[in-house]
Amino acid sequence: MNIEMHLKRGRKIGVMLASAAAIMPLMLTFSPVSAQQKSGQSPVELADPLVGTAPLDDPKLIGNAPPPGEPVYSGQTTPAAMLPHGSVAAAPVNNNIELQYPNGVPVPYYYTNPTMIGFTGGGGPTYGGNAEPFIMPVVGDWSPPPAYSQSWYDKSREKARPGYYSVYLDTFKTQAELTATRWASVMRFTFPQSERSNVIINFPRHGGTVEVVGDSIVRGKSGKGHGGEGVDGAYFVAHFSKPFTALGTFRKSPGDNQGWGIGTSDVQPGTRALSGSYAGSYVTFRTTANEQVLVKIAHGTSYEQAEQRLAAEVPGWDFDGVHAAARDQWATLLGRVRVSGGTDKQRKLFYSTLYQSFASPRLIAAKGEKFADTNGKVQTATHDRYGPVPFWDTGRNQIVLLELMEPEAVQNIMASELAMAREKGYMNTSFHGDNAVFLYLGAWERGIEFDYEAAYEYMRKNATDPKGPRGYLAEYMKQGWISDIVPDHNPSPPYAGGKAGAAKTLEYAWDDYALALFAKKLGKDADYRMFLKRAGNYANVFDKSIGFIRGRTADGKWIAPFDPAEPYYNFMMKEASGWSTLWLAPHDVQGLIGLLGGRNAFNAKLDEFFTKPYNPTGICRDCTGVIGQYVHGNQPDQQAPYYYNWSGQPWKTQALVRQILDRTYGSDASGYGYPGMDDQGATSSWYALSALGFYPVDPSSQDYIIGSPVFDDASLDMGNGKTLRIVAKNNSPTNVYIQSATLNGKPWNKPWFRHDDVKDGATFVFTMDAKPNKAWGAAPDAAPPSMSRKR
Repeated sequence: MNIEMHLKRGRKIGVMLASAAAIMPLMLTFSPVSAQQKSGQSPVELADPLVGTAPLDDPKLIGNAPPPGEPVYSGQTTPAAMLPHGSVAAAPVNNNIELQYPNGVPVPYYYTNPTMIGFTGGGGPTYGGNAEPFIMPVVGDWSPPPAYSQSWYDKSREKARPGYYSVYLDTFKTQAELTATRWASVMRFTFPQSERSNVIINFPRHGGTVEVVGDSIVRGKSGKGHGGEGVDGAYFVAHFSKPFTALGTFRKSPGDNQGWGIGTSDVQPGTRALSGSYAGSYVTFRTTANEQVLVKIAHGTSYEQAEQRLAAEVPGWDFDGVHAAARDQWATLLGRVRVSGGTDKQRKLFYSTLYQSFASPRLIAAKGEKFADTNGKVQTATHDRYGPVPFWDTGRNQIVLLELMEPEAVQNIMASELAMAREKGYMNTSFHGDNAVFLYLGAWERGIEFDYEAAYEYMRKNATDPKGPRGYLAEYMKQGWISDIVPDHNPSPPYAGGKAGAAKTLEYAWDDYALALFAKKLGKDADYRMFLKRAGNYANVFDKSIGFIRGRTADGKWIAPFDPAEPYYNFMMKEASGWSTLWLAPHDVQGLIGLLGGRNAFNAKLDEFFTKPYNPTGICRDCTGVIGQYVHGNQPDQQAPYYYNWSGQPWKTQALVRQILDRTYGSDASGYGYPGMDDQGATSSWYALSALGFYPVDPSSQDYIIGSPVFDDASLDMGNGKTLRIVAKNNSPTNVYIQSATLNGKPWNKPWFRHDDVKDGATFVFTMDAKPNKAWGAAPDAAPPSMSRKR
């Protein structure tokens, strides 16, 4: 089946499903009409933080994941109550991560799990699984961790909104509600009548010290070493709105016994302080029916700072006031983008993914506040200090969304990364690549002011110092590619061991091209020539005999056997197959077209990529959201659907983007499913940007590659005070193809545009239809820029 037939069939199925669900497209409008006018709900009301917490459930989209005994990956987002770039998250925990890592990382919430373990009110890096302490209301008997006293809860009564989360704990007949400020969390528990309404507060396995102070305060310090505590500090203070009637502490019984039987827990009634593994306290209240007990909790680098944050941000017990303030912050941010048209589901998914796009980076300290730097030294922030950007993930797309909507925040994010580089001696990397240059060059290209030469010093050091954080850099610099080691005694496939040499070579070449352009802007011609030469290194791991990126051994030979359909975690590739990794040259799509034999051969390869059935032997856990060999649930190939814009067939990009948006987001029974992992806003940003109608294939450039706008009318208020408006006439779930376009009233025949084209405010108008216009944007001179084809 060719790709046109494949996409037509996908659209036909989508229309049938929409009809069966009685979802009718709304009437078209060409004037700026808000989502609130069209649906009766404002952007903040449409955003649902539960989106992204569930797994996909269509076997065709899941592929052969997961391995036996594991659940399918969810997006691993959180429905927590928090603020944009939240320093803290008041979050539910329904995964007992002390006993298992069901998704490879300690994700605390998985939508389909039926019991609640507790709640957290702190920061917790990355996925929230390291947030502490755990807080759980329990009526009657309770069990110390790691067993916990879990409660069944009715999913239909669970609610999540920006800045708010609530759930009814049926087992304990208790309502739990959460909200948050920048540095504090507030929890409201509505208890039944009971002589033993308890709140359990404890650290996880690594433990710490807890102390009950007076009759309404519990405080503690994490026992995890520097770098493990949440971004908001290792100390916590929790104030209760009602005096305790009883109290006590507990911990794991001293010794090496790891069993869960009698004698493994040391519970000490009446004791006010205790240290050890799972250290915690319990406090008890006598409650009348529907009596509310509130807990407000803050963290800090000391008890004093935690108390100061509580006093400053939650001086009283006005839960509803805190909630309203949090909601207002989200309403302001989300309201900067207004959409009309599309379906109810599409508008909900758009604002929900836009909401999740602001999950990172996290604010550690506002200007003038104290924080612990990367060396553990307590400092006073000279600017808003953010945590690290996950460059391998959000560095591919979300940073561009921030540059569009929050340029002032981006300045502080760049300042934070530069400060961390000065503390450590090198610029932060992320997981596998380098990629910090994408943030800095992309911001520079969009006119955001900064001391870019100071940042270049550290990015250059990363790229030239073999002792730095770029793995295997000496080898890369010497021969222009990174070899791999064939793992011994490892199941095949997938191989988990190795150097990911082929993929690293591609990632570094992409980084080097951005560094070359950065050096050129600074007038550093020698560096420009050096990095530009290195930017072509991706071709050194392209095997022309088979038309794929392929690993090489130290002697230069191609690794065999090799099956491009098999997923590899660290052997040759990185969490991807040879099919997925082939497209990891966003800086030089034109060069890749040349390697594959020209436009026709390139298009045939792309067609096969999106239609060849996915049926590997090995299992890639987070490789879900499968369309052919394409895996939307992981980053290496997420830009590939836009590559037809370089090869003269942008209409295929238009159809594919719509298909991916429709099939891999919210297509499960709950409507909350994501492919793979969100990775702190990366998968969410893909939806939000693509639904608007464009995507930054190379975030270090100022180029936006056009897809297919979902909404009839969308207006984005850019951070510079100007507005980018995108109108799609005759738009519908079937009318996905661009027939013609204008920019500010003038014809536009290119499937891409630059930031300079819209920075002063602009209006794109696309005319859509059910049949592709194969001439629009297809001319060779209409293709977007590439390293091999400069403009």
